Amino acid sequence: NKYVGDFIKQEVDNFLHKNADIAEVIQQKIQESEKERKAIAGVTKLARERAKKANLHNRKLRDCRIHLNDPKGKGLEEDSCIFITEGDSASGSITKSRDVNTQAVFSLRGKPLNSFGLTKKVVYENEEFNLLQAALNIEDGLDGLRYNKVIVATDADVDGMHIRLLLITFFLQFFPDLIKKGHVYILQTPLFRVRNKKKTIYCYSEDERVNAINELSPNPEITRFKGLGEISPDEFKHFIGKDMRLEQVSLRKTDAVKELLEFYMGKNTMERQNFIIDNLVIEEDLAS
Repeated sequence: NKYVGDFIKQEVDNFLHKNADIAEVIQQKIQESEKERKAIAGVTKLARERAKKANLHNRKLRDCRIHLNDPKGKGLEEDSCIFITEGDSASGSITKSRDVNTQAVFSLRGKPLNSFGLTKKVVYENEEFNLLQAALNIEDGLDGLRYNKVIVATDADVDGMHIRLLLITFFLQFFPDLIKKGHVYILQTPLFRVRNKKKTIYCYSEDERVNAINELSPNPEITRFKGLGEISPDEFKHFIGKDMRLEQVSLRKTDAVKELLEFYMGKNTMERQNFIIDNLVIEEDLAS
């Protein structure tokens, strides 16, 4: 009733009056939300029309047949996933190897935009982000999410790591619940193939390579995969099956998203430079 409403309002007013720092944070959040609403108001309608049109002829998306929350999923809804790859070469191998019932593929055109500090307006203005948002169906929240697992599949080199970071930044900046609720993963693919005439071992680390060499000695054939595109579709099917190695992207309760993004994706501060220097690992050329 009105008395209860007035009482609650008075208590909130008193609390904010006594806690000016909290009141300031709330006011800032309100202002940021209002600014964002105004920024995207003029582009959402056009973006949605473009997305619908593009999805009908989107060469970058190879969809699957069964999706999360599919009423006719036959119990395979939880297996639905989408691989986000870099370039046509990697996406080609995955597309030929995938399970067309539950595995979709979305191909990026090189490195995506660093979205840190940008408003959600960029999601609608950037064609690639807009298409990815539409493919996942998360514009209005996770209720319509089409895939249980969103899997980032990039090369295990500097460029691939950078693309992973840019995609995670995009999700944290605009769709943090996608990570908080455990839907985002990194695909681990082998760095080496060690084989002799009788056996083949795929190795995901230097330690595994050494163990494989010892097991298959003497003189096994050693191949280093420099990128996903170098792995044939016949081999790739072993790495995206039921036993594929996935590393879940997660947040601890103590993690502050804004501060994390500021540190890793903000201006190149001396603090971050020192962190990189202190944690830099120089690897020998493992191919030699």
